[in-house]
Amino acid sequence: MLDSQTRSDLGVTHHQGIARLRVFSTHATAMTLCLVDADGTVTRTIEMASMPGGIWQAECAELVNGQRYAVRADGPSSGTNAFDKHRLLVEPYARQVANVGTVAVPIWTAQVVETEPFDWGQVRAPLLPLRDVVVYEAHVKGFTQLAPHMPEELRGSYAGLAHEDTIAYLQSVGVTAVELLPVHAFASESFLRRQGMANYWGYNTLGFFAPHADYASPAARAAGPHAVAREFKGMVKHLHAAGIEVYLDVVYNHTSEGGRGDETSMFRGLDNATYYRHDMHGNPVDETGCGNSLDTSEAVVRELILDSLRYWVEEFRIDGFRFDLAATLGRNAHHAFERHHPLLEAIVNDDRLADTKLIAEPWDVGMGGWQTGNFPEDWSEWNDSFRDHARSFWVRDIAEARSYGVHPEGAGAFSTSFAGSSNMFSDDRGPLASVNFVTAHDGFTLRDLVSYNVKHNLQNAELGRDGTGDNRSWNFGVEGPSDSSSIETLRRRTMRNLLSTVLLSAGVPMLTAGDEVARSQKGNNNPYNQDSPLTWFSWDLSEIQLAQLAHTRRLIELRGAHQVLRPSSFNHGHALSEHGTRRRWFDALGNPMGDGSWQGPGGRTLQVLLDAYIPEADADFTGAELVDGVRMLIDRLLIVVHGSEDDAALRTPAVDDITGYRLLWDSTHEHPDEALGASRVLVPGQLTGIEGPSVQVYAVDVERLHHHL
Repeated sequence: MLDSQTRSDLGVTHHQGIARLRVFSTHATAMTLCLVDADGTVTRTIEMASMPGGIWQAECAELVNGQRYAVRADGPSSGTNAFDKHRLLVEPYARQVANVGTVAVPIWTAQVVETEPFDWGQVRAPLLPLRDVVVYEAHVKGFTQLAPHMPEELRGSYAGLAHEDTIAYLQSVGVTAVELLPVHAFASESFLRRQGMANYWGYNTLGFFAPHADYASPAARAAGPHAVAREFKGMVKHLHAAGIEVYLDVVYNHTSEGGRGDETSMFRGLDNATYYRHDMHGNPVDETGCGNSLDTSEAVVRELILDSLRYWVEEFRIDGFRFDLAATLGRNAHHAFERHHPLLEAIVNDDRLADTKLIAEPWDVGMGGWQTGNFPEDWSEWNDSFRDHARSFWVRDIAEARSYGVHPEGAGAFSTSFAGSSNMFSDDRGPLASVNFVTAHDGFTLRDLVSYNVKHNLQNAELGRDGTGDNRSWNFGVEGPSDSSSIETLRRRTMRNLLSTVLLSAGVPMLTAGDEVARSQKGNNNPYNQDSPLTWFSWDLSEIQLAQLAHTRRLIELRGAHQVLRPSSFNHGHALSEHGTRRRWFDALGNPMGDGSWQGPGGRTLQVLLDAYIPEADADFTGAELVDGVRMLIDRLLIVVHGSEDDAALRTPAVDDITGYRLLWDSTHEHPDEALGASRVLVPGQLTGIEGPSVQVYAVDVERLHHHL
């Protein structure tokens, strides 16, 4: 077992001025440090000494900046052990990794990266309140590979993401956090390399402390690993200076070593029995679908993950993490998920990670793998139920209504998700535990969600077996691009309805890069191995795409201007509160929603009156009202949701001292400025019509009188 005296200085460190390598293995019988040159030749070997607590140690003055090195480990090769004394292995704390073999037959080694000063200047982390976060999920290479606004040598790199025009675009959209697909050093699977393909997404980790070198600019790669790290820090610095936080999508659930019989590059050769999960018969337990699962019931594995997180926060100033297949991280020694698993609790309680945002993908493919809503307090979670309910309401249900004449369900599930998913997240966690999304890197893009009935994945060379079949998508009558203006009009409106659902709902909204401009992947819902224009962001935008971008910006502006859209707690009662938005629900005719109105297919028109009082200092919106003696302001909005293609009668709610409703945004308009130009004002109780399917947002005008809460 790793004890408290040895677990803070694994990897290459300096002890009394001498470079020292320390590696953990309880089952090895011998270990050797190997210095390696650029062509893979071992130039020197040093026998490592066995120390207490399963530590192997060697001192070597040649472990200097840029030096390639590896270890060899000897021990038993039967049962759950897999030692091979001839194989070069990456030590787990390597600050950079490099392939000294070939693409077909890689030989991975570590490289020394000595800590060097970095000039952060006066730039500080934004430290945004979680309620103010709008997440933008992006791929480092794919986002700028086609960018015309920068020199070609910066495209697709950390420096490209840090380019002033790239950052200006992110600011113009209004997102406040960039969540990067994996940037830990990763490798392509052997079956992809045999087909001449590569892993594009990066969910195949090789080094938990190493930035992926291929995302650095050619100049930084040529200068060495210290320059790669410097370029990464420069990216974070520039994003922080623009007020944008940086989150990393991290893969601690499995590694690039795959399953039994696949390539051995690190843990399998160092201590397979300890690092990976096995059943009582010694067979690998694969909770991830990737061939192996790291065993977080082992202290050394938990400490490695914590050390990695600390390193990225302290060395690179990362603001948050999205944990891939996080249910695997919470499994105990019997492979069952525990909400209060020591690793999940330790990440929350670690002082060095105190200001870090924590987002779980709350599932894996093992038994009991769906754990949405079951993570500890201070964790947020990708809410797949929100995704499914939003897609069903706006896409699948309307498709079925067109086919069968009736919607399969009402607005009950949709409205619960829209209000923060209190059915899934406890009051002590609140709505900010829910990360709301309708698309992600994994699945259809927003454009493809309304353009394809089925996935089109044959390019992936898996005979179409990969990617989910549960897309809840609809092509509106034509598979793929259409010349029909009526089909394209409905597709665009449906995308706007889905965008508004994400950005107006209680919780933390997440957008996938390119959805704001209707980017398509031609129906491929799993392009993990497609490093091509199919997956890259195109900066050549049509007028229609620019209009969708304008709608996205307007919705994010509304979210930022109205705290009532950003509650941090649930409000289950009738009273106003500061942190929880009060919601009063009405049907199409302005009557309070009755218990029987939610689930019926006829009740798909909702009006929800949102209000809350907030500190005067935080108020930055029009139409607010001072509350007598409290120095608070009331923020109010009316949101109208019409989930049917049929036009309907609408009567606005007649409540309290409301004198009128002014239209702020309308999904039926092709450009958001049309809503402002219409100057539509409705009085309480006014009977009007509503076109569907659609969403409208109204400001609420009230009498300028004394208010009593």
